[in-house]
Amino acid sequence: MLQFILKRLWVMLLTIFCLTFIVFVLTNLKPNLVRLAITQTNVQGTSAEYERWLDSRGYNRSAIVKYGEWLGVVPGWTNEINGVQEGRCKRVNQEVMPTYCGVLQGNFGFSSTFKDEVSTILGTRMVLTGWLMFWVMVVMIPLALVVGILAGMREGSRLDRGLSTFSIATTATPEYVSGVVFIALFASSKFGLSPLLVEWGWLSGGTLLKGSATSAANAITFDNFALPVMTIALYGMGYISRMTRASMAEVMTSQYIRTARLKGVSFTNIVMKHALRNALIAPFTVIMLQFTYLLTGVVIVETLFNYKGIGWTLVQAAQGNDIDLLLGVSIVAVILVLVTQLISDIGYVYLNPRIRIS
Repeated sequence: MLQFILKRLWVMLLTIFCLTFIVFVLTNLKPNLVRLAITQTNVQGTSAEYERWLDSRGYNRSAIVKYGEWLGVVPGWTNEINGVQEGRCKRVNQEVMPTYCGVLQGNFGFSSTFKDEVSTILGTRMVLTGWLMFWVMVVMIPLALVVGILAGMREGSRLDRGLSTFSIATTATPEYVSGVVFIALFASSKFGLSPLLVEWGWLSGGTLLKGSATSAANAITFDNFALPVMTIALYGMGYISRMTRASMAEVMTSQYIRTARLKGVSFTNIVMKHALRNALIAPFTVIMLQFTYLLTGVVIVETLFNYKGIGWTLVQAAQGNDIDLLLGVSIVAVILVLVTQLISDIGYVYLNPRIRIS
């Protein structure tokens, strides 16, 4: 197992290196650099003036050299701009400019959009997204497993068909659709449930839930966090419940389940003691992969509900052509995907003793 983990860690590092280099090259294409010069100078200049701005700040060099600087294995650029010595490694309140200042030194660059260190921004935003993902998993996984188990226990029954239809409907409805529907139903003062509850006297005023999660960055409450959690959880639970249902239905037709029935074991004991563990092997992998799939949902939902997590930050960085911040977010996304896949492989072995790692 240790040898397997070490090999996977080596592959993870190689994958991170390759993917970040691809993202680095794409974000440093010439049109993006010109746009960056335009946004940073804030003046209507000529192409020659933009080129001089890019030259003075080291943007017009080869991608390999710039990538080496970003990693921290190549000395950062230095240049005299308006009589002041500037450089990639220069920071505020820093007496001596270091030679190397890349990712390996813990320096992810400076955000041109938020005017702050990328590492500081990522740390703050990742905590916010972490809370969102935590509550999504708390809501999504138990509900999805219950739906899948109930459907798989009685394959072909009305309950199975009803729950399967519900699972397919949730999976087929993207977050930007369900999010808007939830806002209209629960967070609108003119439509949905809120006007009816006010009219009936069950609600003193305002709306049942908040349509914006901005205040959740300071204090999470049911009012400001329910809708984004529901939006992501509803979309993700369909995959888990369908996989659980298929796995449970297959296990319930196994020979050892039939033997247990013939011995007179109660149906509840058959499900809880014999079928459930084997039925959860395949859904476990799907649950771990949900961290990967939900990254897209996080971007959509955080933007829709104005929740300033890592997904919202990614959108702002893309709109502002913030190269360093885009690269920082890409590292976070790649590491999250690779780590969850590693945990999935290790957990799969422990859940299914028949699997051995060669």
